[in-house]
Amino acid sequence: MQAIVLEGKGVAFQEDFTERPKGTKNEIEVQVVKAGVCETDLQLMKGYMGFQGVLGHEFVGVATLGKYEGRRVVGEINCACNQCELCRAGSRNHCPNRSVIGILNHDGAFAERVFVPEENLHVLPDSVSNDQAVFVEPLAAAFQIQKQLRLDQFENAVVIGDGRLAFLIAQVLEQNNRCVMVVGKHKEKLARFSEKGMRVACLHSLNTVKRNYDLAVDCCGSETGIPTALRFLRPRGTLVLKTTIAGDRYPNLAGIVIDEINVVGSRCGPFDLAIDALANRSVEVESLITDRFSIRDGVEALQTAALPGKGKVIIEIGES
Repeated sequence: MQAIVLEGKGVAFQEDFTERPKGTKNEIEVQVVKAGVCETDLQLMKGYMGFQGVLGHEFVGVATLGKYEGRRVVGEINCACNQCELCRAGSRNHCPNRSVIGILNHDGAFAERVFVPEENLHVLPDSVSNDQAVFVEPLAAAFQIQKQLRLDQFENAVVIGDGRLAFLIAQVLEQNNRCVMVVGKHKEKLARFSEKGMRVACLHSLNTVKRNYDLAVDCCGSETGIPTALRFLRPRGTLVLKTTIAGDRYPNLAGIVIDEINVVGSRCGPFDLAIDALANRSVEVESLITDRFSIRDGVEALQTAALPGKGKVIIEIGES
């Protein structure tokens, strides 16, 4: 099958990629229609997680077997063993034996087909388009903050980052009646937030910063995110970490100790909330799409996604 594959020599399009054996008996073949390029894909190309194989974990496709046969689906990316203590306790996303689609020991969705445990699949309503569906996985990650924290306990929030995930997170926070400001480094990206009526600030233009924010979310995709967030957080504020990057450069964390900052790691989230938000259009995603490529041009798609100012890059693969 056609696929975009990350191997020792780098990333390349392969006309006849041979799939690896499926990990579990209950995995369903999904014919991929579209997939989105994520910052995590770009970090994997830099060595994050040491991944080798087919990239891609934001996708929409058509199930070919099982109870969802012939229907449009999206899929949660953590493939759990369902036998360990954490799985039995309801924490499948943290299963120590899990594989992660396109990220850890599991080929991803930049291919004509991807294999997904049936329990991970979610059927899409007709009101959610294929373009919207590509955003279900990252939007679910944005909603995870709402699942982890009582957002009504915070008077205001600052989002550190002006990229794709930040755009989704800012909308989710605003739904919870937070006074939200977005801080970024790219004026062209910040303009997307301004067009939605959000408060923005360009980091390079800030001379002084008031440390009066209760909540800060770092989703900038850089090691500068934590120190930047600490410039805005009041003592005993809450810092949510969304950034995952390649490398081992760590910021000075003394400020977290001195100011008794509450730190919350936040990763994958609830697909049902994301699908509902797209269906009722309480979160807008289409304006993020800046480029489209065929799977044959998938390497160029990844290169384009890494360029300054780019939003979501879509890889067109099949038909629904």
